Amino acid sequence: MTSMLTNEEKSAIVNQHIKNVEYSIYNIELSVIAENAVSSPDADKITSLNNQLADLTAQKTALEAELSAL
Repeated sequence: MTSMLTNEEKSAIVNQHIKNVEYSIYNIELSVIAENAVSSPDADKITSLNNQLADLTAQKTALEAELSAL
């Protein structure tokens, strides 16, 4: 099956995915800041947020690799 999309179109789609991941990363970073600001931060919540950050960073890396392959 051949793709009907040009590499430029594919790059635009991948860039949009990267931007969405960046939004998610920033959102989670803000959540970490907010959680650390309370009088009794929930360690489990912070761990979960940090795990989400690691997953998003891995996704961004994979998308950047796909972009460079185009």
